[in-house]
Amino acid sequence: MLTVALVGGLHSDARRAAVDRLLADVPGSVALHHDLATAPETGTVVRTVRDATGLLSTGETPLVDDCACCALREDLVPELERLRAAGLTRLAVVELWDSVEPRTMAEVVAAAGLRIGAVVTAVDPALLLPYLGNGDDLADVGLAAAATDRRTVADTWARQLEYAPVLAVVDSPEADAGDRALLDQLHPTARRIPVEGAGLLAAAAFAGFDVEAAAAAQHPACALLPQEAERHGVGTYVWRHHRPFHPERLYAALEGLTCAAARSRGRFYLADRPDTLLAWDAAGGALCVESAGPWLASLPDAAWEEVPPVRRAAAALDWHPEHGDRCQHLVFTSPGLDREGLDELLCSCLLTDAEYAAGRDSWKGLASAFDAVLGV
Repeated sequence: MLTVALVGGLHSDARRAAVDRLLADVPGSVALHHDLATAPETGTVVRTVRDATGLLSTGETPLVDDCACCALREDLVPELERLRAAGLTRLAVVELWDSVEPRTMAEVVAAAGLRIGAVVTAVDPALLLPYLGNGDDLADVGLAAAATDRRTVADTWARQLEYAPVLAVVDSPEADAGDRALLDQLHPTARRIPVEGAGLLAAAAFAGFDVEAAAAAQHPACALLPQEAERHGVGTYVWRHHRPFHPERLYAALEGLTCAAARSRGRFYLADRPDTLLAWDAAGGALCVESAGPWLASLPDAAWEEVPPVRRAAAALDWHPEHGDRCQHLVFTSPGLDREGLDELLCSCLLTDAEYAAGRDSWKGLASAFDAVLGV
């Protein structure tokens, strides 16, 4: 039976080292790689297939709707199905191109009925902070996957890192204790495997991967966010509150909050739209705020039956007798984190006692400072 392992990440040397380790340690394994680098100029994506001894085959597939990632999706599944039908390959290692995010490909592969053994992001700890702080657009550094790709290096790297339950970590002499502490705090639940350890990554490649569980773990309403930590000058600060934010004061503080940490994420709500769960996602000095649907407390009881159990469990953990699951739950991770400054700034954005006492009808009359951000 063919097992598929996805190995991704912007740290290309680390990614290649992880793939080479798998090919060396798993007999009957091959690696597939779609190179998107020249797609904008040539109109094609180059596919290579290799094993531990070297290159086995090459091919090309045309762009789909001017999108290199779309071409990858169209070509990858038939190649994997061909390998499965031939019955000679035990492990197909899909080495994702630099800016391709593993979640998209994992869902494509799973939808085709293929078994995913693992999703792995390769990491060079010395490059962790430089990439997380890089606010350049992917297009500006030649890594865009389509003409419409507006992602940045930082937000792409953050999603690659946090989606994968397995991190393949290279032994980088330039990395220090602070770099490793940052990695631990950014994704504390991940299994970190040294690339240099013979057989360790191979065992992880067959463990199994649940696409639905991984998607639920990324949903803003039930994501398992990091806990408080402080080690080697790197800190994680968890800020929680049930009182709603004043929309104008929070909007005015966004730049300071976004730049206060290398990475911040979480869920929050505004007084003028108390039924909307908002997702906070910041890296590289840029913030993305999006609606993630309604809070469960705003739904009729009958609708709860349609909500996944993991969402109901997350709501129960946050439940407040007055506000239900509505909460402010933001997590900031960074070297040199100023906890007191963050707390002071965040608290200043909440409704005052007088504003809070005025009640919901009054809150909804506040100026909707986030309309432009949310595309309302």
